[in-house]
Amino acid sequence: MTPQILPPDLLPAIVQAPMAGANNHRLAAAVCEAGGLGSLPAAMLSPADLHSELQELQHATQRPYNVNFFCHTPPTPDAQAQADWQATLTPYYQAMGLTPNTASSGAARVPFNHTAADVLEAFRPAVVSFHFGLPAADLLARVKSWGSLVLSSATTVGEALWLQAHGADAIIAQGLEAGGHRGMFLSEDLSTQIGTLALLPQIVQAVNVPVIAAGGIATPAGVAAAKALGAAAVQIGTAYLCSHEATTSALHRNALQSNAAQHTALTNLFTGRPARGIVNRVMRELGAMHPQAPAFPLATADMAPLRAAAEAQGNSDFTPLWAGQNTSGCRTAAAADITHDFLKAWLAA
Repeated sequence: MTPQILPPDLLPAIVQAPMAGANNHRLAAAVCEAGGLGSLPAAMLSPADLHSELQELQHATQRPYNVNFFCHTPPTPDAQAQADWQATLTPYYQAMGLTPNTASSGAARVPFNHTAADVLEAFRPAVVSFHFGLPAADLLARVKSWGSLVLSSATTVGEALWLQAHGADAIIAQGLEAGGHRGMFLSEDLSTQIGTLALLPQIVQAVNVPVIAAGGIATPAGVAAAKALGAAAVQIGTAYLCSHEATTSALHRNALQSNAAQHTALTNLFTGRPARGIVNRVMRELGAMHPQAPAFPLATADMAPLRAAAEAQGNSDFTPLWAGQNTSGCRTAAAADITHDFLKAWLAA
C-alpha cells in the first residue's frame, strides 16, 4: 500500500524521540524551532510537573509539538518476587553499605489516564504519542476530540496492523537498534524483534497510514536510507542525547562518547521491561536479561539506591545508560544544528 504523507505542519520529517530522564521542554522546543517535531516525555511526570512543562514548552515555541505517554498495565506487586530480587541484589547492597529496606519507590512510570488527559486538554497538542500500544478507547477518543494526531510504536508488522485497526494516525516502526524501551506490546518474545531496515518496508507495505522510521538512525545517510525505504518521517533519539539542550547526565554523556557505547544490549534490570542501553557492570555481572527482575516498572525500586550510591562515587555501574546501537551521531552541539543537518539530508534524498 502507498503510505499517506501527513500535512507538513503537523508532522515534520524529523521527529525527536521522547527520552524520559534526558529531555524536557528545552530540547523539545529547540527541535520544534529548528523545523522538526520536538517531543516531551510525560510518562514520569506528575500532573503538576506535566502542566509546568507544557506551559514552558508553549511559551518557548508556537510550532506543533508531541507529548508522549506510556500505555502499560500496572502490575500487581508480588512480595515473593520482590524478595527474590532483593536477594539477588544483596551482595551489591552490602558492598555499598546499604540494606534492601533503604530502597525508594524509584521513578514512577504511570500509564496515560484521565488525570493526565485533564492536564493535556488545556494545551491540545498537535501530536500525542504512545508507547506499549494505545490507551483505552474512551481515552483515545478524548485525545482525538482535540484534533491531536495519534502516534504509537510498533516493533512487528502485527503490532502495526493492530495500531492501525485501533485508531493510530501514524505508526512508528521501532527497529531493534533503537535505544530505550522496546515498544512491544502484543508479545514478550524478544525473538520477534527485527532491525529497522527489515521492519520498516514490511510495515510500509502492510498499512495505509504514514510510517515513521526509528532505530539506529543517527546520521544524515541513515535519514536518506529510511526515506528510500518508504518512511514518511524519521524519529531520532540517541543523536540528541549529547545536545546542549538535553538533560543527559555527565556520566551518561561520557559513556555515550566513549568506546563503551559500541556495546549495547537489551536489559530488564533497571525497569523490568526490555530496553537498550550501554552495557555496564551490573548488566555484565547479572546478565542483561534476568528472569527474577520484577515486572515493569517495579524493578526500578530496588536498583535506585544502588544507582544513587554509585553515581555519588562518580560511576555508572548501576545507571541505565539508554542508547541505540548507533551512537556515531552523538555530538556536543545545539539541537537546532543537529536537526538542520537531518532536515537537509531528508530534503536531499
